Amino acid sequence: MILPVISSHYSLLLLLFCFLVASSSVTRALSSGVIHVKYKFAGSQRSIVDLKVHDNLRQLRILTGVDLPLGGSGRPDGLGLYYARIGIGTPSKDYYLQVDTGSDIMWVNCIQCKECPKRSSLGIDLTLYNIENSATGELVSCDQDFCYAINGGPLAGCIANMTCPYLEIYGDGSSTAGYFVNDTVLYDRVSGDLKTSSANGSVIFGCGATQSGNLGSSNEEALDGILGFGKANSSMISQLAASGKVKNMFAHCLDGVNGGGIFAIGHVVQPKVNMTPLVPNQPHYNVNMTAIQVGHDFLNFTADMFDSADRKGTIIDSGTTLAYLPEMVYEPLVNEILSQQPHLKLQTVHDEYTCFQYSESLDEAFPNVTFHFANSVTLKVYPHEYLFPYSGLWCIGWQNSGLQSRDRKNMTLLGDLVLSNKLVVYDLENQAIGWTEYNCSSSIKVLDERTGTVHLVGSHYISSACHSKARFIMILIMLATLLHFFSSC
Repeated sequence: MILPVISSHYSLLLLLFCFLVASSSVTRALSSGVIHVKYKFAGSQRSIVDLKVHDNLRQLRILTGVDLPLGGSGRPDGLGLYYARIGIGTPSKDYYLQVDTGSDIMWVNCIQCKECPKRSSLGIDLTLYNIENSATGELVSCDQDFCYAINGGPLAGCIANMTCPYLEIYGDGSSTAGYFVNDTVLYDRVSGDLKTSSANGSVIFGCGATQSGNLGSSNEEALDGILGFGKANSSMISQLAASGKVKNMFAHCLDGVNGGGIFAIGHVVQPKVNMTPLVPNQPHYNVNMTAIQVGHDFLNFTADMFDSADRKGTIIDSGTTLAYLPEMVYEPLVNEILSQQPHLKLQTVHDEYTCFQYSESLDEAFPNVTFHFANSVTLKVYPHEYLFPYSGLWCIGWQNSGLQSRDRKNMTLLGDLVLSNKLVVYDLENQAIGWTEYNCSSSIKVLDERTGTVHLVGSHYISSACHSKARFIMILIMLATLLHFFSSC
């Protein structure tokens, strides 16, 4: 379900978009495939101020149940974000979408939108979707099951042939509104080890008619929309799984060195990954942390210290750059780390980052930090991962969430700082998540449920087809493994 911040006039606002278009036809079944995903800030340097602004906005959006982008370079000074290039419509046109494990729908900017961005500093050409230009596009009406499900029941004022509208207002004030359509999506299908062929299928997604805030025309690093991989039935992964075409599983491996990695939909069979249960009734990927170990010593605290108000457990979010811990955990953790080098001269950067000069080996001088979770799952973070460079200094990536605003106070959130260089597997069929250390520039093996064969999926590099400022950009592979294939209708 969608969890926006909205007023009591939500239904009325939704209905305002129903007059925008008329009905169309033809649908297609979605087949398995791969989607190339690029690192948004490849070849650029982001300031430490940008880093904090990014995480502040993400935490606001986490609180409203939306917008948890997949990715980051694994380095907090990189301000990670990935976007995918996919084809939509017949004939197909390219769209660049932010990959998002928290948003539950895919949406693109549409031709009716007057406030949508016209250009992007990322060196990509933005495209407005026009259903009239697609032979396979059709509207989703307000009396269809999808519309009932996403709105929690019948929509007030719904009449025959009226479109199914949507409205999401994010915690940072940004908003997107429009209506749902069903159209063909073009992508690459895995046809063997490190081999692909062209494939297409139909997906229900939002057609954005109005955007505001960070999604509007003032956004210099604009994209065409969002590709949602959240837990709700309206997400792309859930739509594919509900139709019996894929296992409701996906995985990502973020390369903290090169800024890329692998993204796969399907059953990862190699490497093997130990899993921990997801906390039930939470909108995000929350898990139960049981202990924190610094070197050989365990910190003294109780597991319920990671619960705050309605938030239970620890949020796993690959779109947040750093890692945020409650004050009663943060202070002893940092003190234990720094006690290994008592002669360091500490500096505070931008009033909140603890930094110091050090020229020797980080991994030899500072302790590993190991997080322990339910079902004996551990996550080890090395000094070269939790310390990041800034202006000749090394800064600590652990952050004190006790200093955040009231709504975010003492939130426990682990971001790219701890997730990079690890294969993270999301098993929504069994409501579990797991990870293992892995070389994200290598390859993984994914099971083809249709044939029982195992295919090799790897990380790839291509040169950008856009402006030269993009330089060489990483692409991630998104593999959807089918139980069976369908022919076009």
